[in-house]
Amino acid sequence: MAMLNIDALTTRQALPFPVLIEALRRMFAAGCEVPRRHVHEVAPPEAAGVSSLIMPAWNARYYGVKIVNIAPGNAARGLAGLHASYLLHDAATGVPLALVDGNEITARRTAAASALAASWLAREDARHLLVLGAGKVARLLPEAYRAVRAIDRVTVWARSPAQATALVGELCNAGIDAAVTADLAASVAAADIVSCATLATSPVVLGQWLAAGSHLDLIGSFTPAMRETDDACFVGASIFVDTEEALQKSGDLLGPMARGVFEAADVKATLAELVAGTKQGRRAPTERTVFKSVGTALEDLAAAVLVYESLRA
Repeated sequence: MAMLNIDALTTRQALPFPVLIEALRRMFAAGCEVPRRHVHEVAPPEAAGVSSLIMPAWNARYYGVKIVNIAPGNAARGLAGLHASYLLHDAATGVPLALVDGNEITARRTAAASALAASWLAREDARHLLVLGAGKVARLLPEAYRAVRAIDRVTVWARSPAQATALVGELCNAGIDAAVTADLAASVAAADIVSCATLATSPVVLGQWLAAGSHLDLIGSFTPAMRETDDACFVGASIFVDTEEALQKSGDLLGPMARGVFEAADVKATLAELVAGTKQGRRAPTERTVFKSVGTALEDLAAAVLVYESLRA
């Protein structure tokens, strides 16, 4: 059987959020092998350098590897700074089955994981979503969240007003009540769900702004140097993570833990524990919840298998 070469559009169309969220739930429930990701610095003499992340995962049927290449020097070349590809194999034979667009897989599984977590952590009556950021993942968050909650109002904040306005235009064209905000403090206080997908290295959300009963979703801080929140966001909150790896990688968590704001043992559950039902999510309407994700190759495998099987059906 010839290996499939699956482009970005086909990948996107094979990953509608209701179906993708369910695929993630099933994969978290079943589990798979996820070794620690490899990070390599690739620095050819003629280039500014490339950081390459290699993320494998496998189960009894499938073995997949995602490669993410980050090239900061590409901006000067007029090229995107991040390129990802996903190679899916038959786990029993090692035969390559499909080369899938890795950028689409990464963005869509990231938004889907936040929505999956929110199905346990956001209030049942949550309707107002505040999105911080206007990049590829941020643009997907309203659609993903609407698969698990009856979101009927979306507010957008971004450092670039033009990008925020463009995103709001897309949402309004899709029939969603959406607006740009310049008053971040007031918008955070008014939102049921605050979802951050920025590349911030200093806090953009302050804990004093967050309302009782709100859910804070943190996507952007995936290195120790990155941070979207201040310490107060975690004080008095119930804290959840996608995997325990978040406690070792995210500046949003490492900083407050180093300062004694909370300990790793205070984390209520991982996403796998929520899916399995061994740990509880939200316990009360007034409880304030925080979910921090850094991504896992399990999610990539679930998405790639969904794409492949949908085309082979």
